[in-house]
Amino acid sequence: MADADETQDHVDRLRAQWQRELPDLDTGAMTVLGRAYRLSNLVRPSIEATFAEFGLDRGEFDIVSSLRRAGAPFRLTPTELYTSLMIASGSLSHRLARLERAGLVRRVPSDTDGRSLAVELTESGRAKVEAAFRADMASEATFLTHLSPEEREALAALLRKLNRAIEDNLGTTQGHG
Repeated sequence: MADADETQDHVDRLRAQWQRELPDLDTGAMTVLGRAYRLSNLVRPSIEATFAEFGLDRGEFDIVSSLRRAGAPFRLTPTELYTSLMIASGSLSHRLARLERAGLVRRVPSDTDGRSLAVELTESGRAKVEAAFRADMASEATFLTHLSPEEREALAALLRKLNRAIEDNLGTTQGHG
């Protein structure tokens, strides 16, 4: 029989410590949310390294990927961008300036407001974001190799259900990337 420590993960060890220190506290939420948080932290460096290979940081990737997902003509207003990404307009302006200097986006007259400029993905930006996203998906897939296709589908369905419930509870469907 395997030693209990061999079957436990970091979250199990944290829960055991809290159980010892605060035995009256139910730490059950950590079994799901603690693991989700830990998984995010574990894969973040790999994701960021992939984007860095393409000269992008995570925030810049979020912007160019939002523009790419918008479909032709790959254009959004700054308000649409910072609202969908849930970032401050100042943070967006700084990132847009870097992306514009890199030739990945350009400012064009807005279709809806002649007084403002929209942000449009350039051909170079489109090629870069598509290549970065393909590389990211290949990298992320390697983290799931220990799960069968059926396990991935079941886990995805449960996470979707939880995500929707939390979004409904918080009143938001917006987010990063």
